[in-house]
Amino acid sequence: MNNDLNTNSIDTLGALLAEIADLTKRADAIKDSIKDAASNGGAKVVEGALFKATYTETNRSVFDKDAFIKVHGAEAYAQFTKTTAVFSVKVTSK
Repeated sequence: MNNDLNTNSIDTLGALLAEIADLTKRADAIKDSIKDAASNGGAKVVEGALFKATYTETNRSVFDKDAFIKVHGAEAYAQFTKTTAVFSVKVTSK
């Protein structure tokens, strides 16, 4: 374990991440209610005292990797695949 970081810093990080998760859950619930209302004929723009929420609908295109590999083969896919190093920190409760 790295002694440069103290226990308090790790506990603070864990508490902040837990708070962010809770806030994200609350925000997502509000967004879902706006989406549900707007997609059922309600207002597309909802204004509060300080902020405005705008509901939009768009189409998204995604690349179907599995279908590409089925048609062209894994080697063709591998020719255009880029691998990069990813570093992360995972925080769990004790």
